[in-house]
Amino acid sequence: MGRRIRLATRGLVFNGDKLLLVNAWPDGKSDLMCAPGGGAELHQSLPDNLSREIYEETGLTVTVGPCVLINEFHDPDGDFHQVDIYFRCSLVSGELSDTWQDVENIVTDRRWVTREELATLRVKPDSLAEVAWDHDAHAAYDPLEPILR
Repeated sequence: MGRRIRLATRGLVFNGDKLLLVNAWPDGKSDLMCAPGGGAELHQSLPDNLSREIYEETGLTVTVGPCVLINEFHDPDGDFHQVDIYFRCSLVSGELSDTWQDVENIVTDRRWVTREELATLRVKPDSLAEVAWDHDAHAAYDPLEPILR
């Protein structure tokens, strides 16, 4: 049986006008940044999954709000295909710390960025800035994008 589509949740978390981003490439294999989150677990709601993932990756506690984006990406030459469901989140408590280590030891960078700073970084999905800073946006769908490494 072939591989299945992987389902993941991601959070758009703001601190003032700054968006939370992480680099989840072990050993700094890539400079690609994304919103925090991760693969969905069986028998756990998507919002519960996301709040757990954000805490594990950053040490921050959030409440999960509405879904604002569904993004698909894949490896056209391989068997990887993932669907990310993005939710708008509110920061409840915590501060980013250089000493925080995620459970899986994958996140190598976590930071708050302005929209201007985001424009200077390699990020996925392509619509991240537009969706993140449009606080009145309703759920959107990004078509299938090729994976970046």
